[in-house]
Amino acid sequence: MTHAMLKGSNVPLDATAVRAVLRWTPGAGVPDVDASALLVGPEGRVNSDEDFVFYNQPRHPSGLVRHLPKAQLAESLTDTIEADLSALDASVDRVVLAASSDGGPFAGVSDLRVVLYDAAQSDGEPIAVFDVVPETGEETALICGELYRRADSWKFRALGQGYESGLVGLATEFGISVDENEAAADGPPASQAPVSAPPGPAVTGPDATAATPPPSTWPEEAFGPPSAVEHQASSASDPEAVTQHVADAMPEPLSSAPLPPPPTVAPQPPVAAPTGGGYGYPQNVPPPPTQPPAQPAYGYPGPPPQYQPQQPPPSPYGPPQPAQQPPASTYGYPLQQPFVPDPSFVLPPQGPQFQRR
Repeated sequence: MTHAMLKGSNVPLDATAVRAVLRWTPGAGVPDVDASALLVGPEGRVNSDEDFVFYNQPRHPSGLVRHLPKAQLAESLTDTIEADLSALDASVDRVVLAASSDGGPFAGVSDLRVVLYDAAQSDGEPIAVFDVVPETGEETALICGELYRRADSWKFRALGQGYESGLVGLATEFGISVDENEAAADGPPASQAPVSAPPGPAVTGPDATAATPPPSTWPEEAFGPPSAVEHQASSASDPEAVTQHVADAMPEPLSSAPLPPPPTVAPQPPVAAPTGGGYGYPQNVPPPPTQPPAQPAYGYPGPPPQYQPQQPPPSPYGPPQPAQQPPASTYGYPLQQPFVPDPSFVLPPQGPQFQRR
């Protein structure tokens, strides 16, 4: 019984070896299609680049997965992958069946389908058929389906997942190292090519090595081409010829008329030397202004104030009465006279430690 598969559906396999046939209808302008298989581990990546079976590597080292040559079948063209599932190593978790287009995207490929057969039967009925329809049409690589383990048996799942990066992007997705020779340039760009100096006149003789200038490594766009004087001077072998070349290239003077005499300047009267003043001191310097007396520093006594006797205010009760004499001492001792400061008392001169600096 043949199972018509839908995208995402799966079917159990009773066969231990299967043959997956990729079919499409060729024609003018139709891209060519190639089938391939990837032996993937549980981590979703191949163990080595040898696990990628395609037209340039048609046989796995174990011999259990093979890519067969293309064949014409009626009006269709086929490309086939065979796999012996029962003998595969336990590290292989699934076999991915893929297709890639050459010459355009899958939008130009018509009647693309995968037909799964039992490899032990040459003319048996197909196990499953899946019509592969690209999602956008711009894909250049498709995962048509996969053969995967389920306990001790195998199943087939229809996928139809597309890649616009082609077979290279598909292989890289599963850990294949791809060497893209198309990205390598044939040579350095023209802008990076070394600029050689223009050839000069040939110089022969013992002075050829010394007279020949070294090739320039700088582009003429940055510094301009060498002038005629430099070119002739560098290629000449005679020193007199070099001098003559340089002299010929020098510009003529603007005029041969004599220059006008410089303007005359009237002499200035001599300045009399200053008189007076000692060595190192200016003369006629007025004396410094008189400085006010220095104020006493905080905490140090200054000159004593002048005593001014105070006149008693007029009494509101009439003229002042004569002062009464104090009573005489009753025991023979004179009474203590009140202290009256001496107005002529002046403190002695202060030392330098008390003077304000």
